[in-house]
Amino acid sequence: MQLIIFVVVAVIIIFVIAYRANSGQNVYKYISNQTTSIYERYAPYSFKEIREKVKELGQEYSKKQYTIQVVVFSVSSFVVSYLYFYNIMISILYSLLSILVIPYLTYLRCKRLYSEFIFEQIQVYTTNAIMEFATTQSFVKALEGIYESGVLEDPVKNDIKIMIDMAYENGTIDQSVSFMNDKYDYYIVKNMHQLFLQITNEGARNSGPALENMSLDIDMLVENVYSDRMDRANFHKKFLQFGIILYLMVMLVQFLLGVDTYIQMLDNPLVQLLLHGIIIINTYFLLSGEKYYNENVGAE
Repeated sequence: MQLIIFVVVAVIIIFVIAYRANSGQNVYKYISNQTTSIYERYAPYSFKEIREKVKELGQEYSKKQYTIQVVVFSVSSFVVSYLYFYNIMISILYSLLSILVIPYLTYLRCKRLYSEFIFEQIQVYTTNAIMEFATTQSFVKALEGIYESGVLEDPVKNDIKIMIDMAYENGTIDQSVSFMNDKYDYYIVKNMHQLFLQITNEGARNSGPALENMSLDIDMLVENVYSDRMDRANFHKKFLQFGIILYLMVMLVQFLLGVDTYIQMLDNPLVQLLLHGIIIINTYFLLSGEKYYNENVGAE
């Protein structure tokens, strides 16, 4: 209990100091700027790139949306924890801890959106590469056609330029193919490159049927990916609903035992420990589900 009081008092003191030190500045703006500064200093460089791309795609949350998220998380955790412990100080602590989860959820969401964007770019790359190669019968010319058409965005577009430069520098397409295969680990990319290598190195009088079959494979994969994405989104909603119900199971316990009896049981340290364990396990369950939903996007 003393630790909880100390944490709450520390937060209040920090807020007061921030307010007095920036009396001529909007406190919300000050806190927002400080948060951004910390993020820029400690966030991994790769994630900074990902988040910048998400912003370019117009899918980054606004400050208003983040504020709503903070309010919903803090209020919800306060209410739920109060139903568990009937203790305002404990509820305040859980309310503050819930806000700390938001950056992690933002990280997962940005990674998912970026992965989906990259897959769409790979779809465009492979589809156009097959069409260009069918016309030119040259892998490098096909890459140049894709690059100059402007159908791709960075970072894939920049990687295409690197492939072209490597092909002219080395006189072969082997290094270019290896570079792209290593960077984008999709079987459609590797299979398509393998087909181009065979046609280029071994020669083929009639590559049309092979290219057509490859194009059909890409179309089938894309159809399956988007179907899987819709199924996962529907399952995600049901998963969140189930997780919320798990938190509220304590209400059923109170209904069966009676609120007065339940409050008396809270005097037992083991009961309180058990309740903390239930909250922690439920939270871990939800975060693990969110991690799976956002990281395993089912690209292949």
